[in-house]
Amino acid sequence: MNRTGTAVTAADQAAIVDLVELDEAECLRLLASGMIGRVVFTDSALPAAQPVTYLLDGEEVLFRTGGGGKLAAAARGAVVAFQVDEIDPSTRTGWTVLGVGEAYEVLVPRRLAELADRMPVPWAPGRTAHTIAVPLQRLTGRRLVPVPTAPTETEA
Repeated sequence: MNRTGTAVTAADQAAIVDLVELDEAECLRLLASGMIGRVVFTDSALPAAQPVTYLLDGEEVLFRTGGGGKLAAAARGAVVAFQVDEIDPSTRTGWTVLGVGEAYEVLVPRRLAELADRMPVPWAPGRTAHTIAVPLQRLTGRRLVPVPTAPTETEA
């Protein structure tokens, strides 16, 4: 039975989750564990999202993109969002992290050299012409966690 006295089935039990806010340290830890994220930017005054491989360097997300792509053009000097998540559909649990910052292209040769061996290889070939950084000026996250329920009469 749930709080209102209604019977809870096994399928319903899997759906009972709570959203728990994550602190900045946990958000950064989860970002560091990821491999693929989504950059959310504006394209012709409309929202757009593109998956990228990325590196978390301190409190900056870095990714590579191709020369003439919309993402490279849209990300230079624009406020963008960067989102990573890991969700288990069967248990309806997981986490999501969203960072927001003003993107810029990394142009300093010394920094590019320092990043060269650490940057992941983009999944789309030839997408390495530009290295874009997003300083995480705002960082939020949430975890979907199961909510414990009282045992049913048959379980007790």
